[in-house]
Amino acid sequence: MKDIFRKTASTLANEAVARFKSEGRPVIGYPCTYVPEEIIHALGGLPFRLRGVGISSLSIGDTYFGPVICSFPKCVLQLAGEGQYAFLDGVIMSNGCDSMRRLDECWRKADDDIPGTSPGFFHYFGVPHKDTTYSRDWFAEEIRGLIEALEGHFGLTLTKEALGESIRLYNEGRMLLRRLDALRAREKAPLSGEEALSVIIAGSSLPREEYNRLLTELLVEMEAAPDGIDGRKRLLLVGSINDDLDFVRVIEECGALVAADTLCFGARAYRDLVPADGDPIEALAGRYLSHAYCPRMFGHYRERLALLMDTVREFRIDGVILQNIRFCDLHGSENGIFQRDLEREGIPCLRMEREYGPLVESGRIRMRVDAFLEKL
Repeated sequence: MKDIFRKTASTLANEAVARFKSEGRPVIGYPCTYVPEEIIHALGGLPFRLRGVGISSLSIGDTYFGPVICSFPKCVLQLAGEGQYAFLDGVIMSNGCDSMRRLDECWRKADDDIPGTSPGFFHYFGVPHKDTTYSRDWFAEEIRGLIEALEGHFGLTLTKEALGESIRLYNEGRMLLRRLDALRAREKAPLSGEEALSVIIAGSSLPREEYNRLLTELLVEMEAAPDGIDGRKRLLLVGSINDDLDFVRVIEECGALVAADTLCFGARAYRDLVPADGDPIEALAGRYLSHAYCPRMFGHYRERLALLMDTVREFRIDGVILQNIRFCDLHGSENGIFQRDLEREGIPCLRMEREYGPLVESGRIRMRVDAFLEKL
């Protein structure tokens, strides 16, 4: 069962994408956990989170972005320019951070120079940086505008019933992933951090019905499994986006266990649910905008620190790796404050700056993790 998730997480597309395409149903790319997947799903589409895996060059990304910027959006643009995102029927861009906002601009410019780089539907979805009454109202209007744009382009109609069912289905998936976290919190976890990450990543490109079914089967198997991994230092992985299984594998090959994370391709994506009552658009606006676990949201540092402290206690963490992609101002700055406050509480920390995905310097990372584990 684990192999299904690993295969899906290790590749850009999968069989489900081909199946959707053959049925004439849209596959819609999105870059960030602040884009409501439920909207795409309720319209009969497949939400597909953008990734930058599998590149061998950054010639296109460097041309449009330049060198002094986060490598994640450059990798995404590289794949788009190479035609590897040609299976997408649409893309929803958002201002998760300044680098992702620039991906919207650079992708549009690249399409002028390399026709076919962007799909037929290309929509900018603005997300406020504060959670207030007026920003929720504004965000609800952004969601309605997204629905109208999707309906108009693809000739679809969103019903309240379909949206309610999508909300229920995605909430179910989030609760299943919480059960996965409970397994990781065991003293002898039945799966590694690399395996857990592959399970979570797979949910960003599989149809939710299929994913929930596969995840339920895995959980039943794992919950009945005998004691697993023991005798390793338990680490918490914090910071920038990471959908690279090799990065976690390198850490664990040093003799550690990545027992928990607070990553957006991880626990941040499923920590809270969409309210099932009331107007579904207002419910989505409230859930996604109150989703303050990312430093893009202003005024919630204390809540994010409390989340780290709770996770350290729940998962019996021995040390915290505070990693950020080079030139990530948001996570790079906040990681420094996290280190100060965590170490005040006696929690050992390792701060690490790295490149995204295939550009990871595995030898340097292994050396630093080895030294950190010796310190522990």
